[in-house]
Amino acid sequence: MSQDKSDELLTSIRRIIRAIDVHSKDLQKNYGMTGPQLLILKKIDESNILSVSEIAKYVSLSQATVTNILARLEHQNYIIRHRGESDKRKVYIETTKKTQDILSNHPSLLQIDFVNKFNRLKDWEQSLLLSSLQRVAALMDACDFEVEPHLYGDQYDKVGENY
Repeated sequence: MSQDKSDELLTSIRRIIRAIDVHSKDLQKNYGMTGPQLLILKKIDESNILSVSEIAKYVSLSQATVTNILARLEHQNYIIRHRGESDKRKVYIETTKKTQDILSNHPSLLQIDFVNKFNRLKDWEQSLLLSSLQRVAALMDACDFEVEPHLYGDQYDKVGENY
């Protein structure tokens, strides 16, 4: 009986991974970028100009990972990097017209759709799901892995926008 439940759980995890993968491929096909790239671009655009460390903090990734993503975005002309006026050690990032054109189409991140549905659940259901998935992550020894960015605060309020 226990084997059946573990198989069902693993099947559900594979379905989640597949849903994320399909959505990522759609983003790549339709907009030429990944989910983390899109999230970073949206944050830069919302905040006008940010430093690399501010972006890394927002998206919960290391500065090195964000720097690599920003290098790809700069190469594709989605961003411009420049040194700070008062502190030349700081590098600031801003979006280009190309990025603003893409963002005006409101590309959707899978997370915002999930968050909107999750937020409609009762508190006890949210807590149950959270604790269950945290436990699954622990069982898979996955708690210390760096993860793709997730949405924070004000992004949850954008229900009408297809983030």
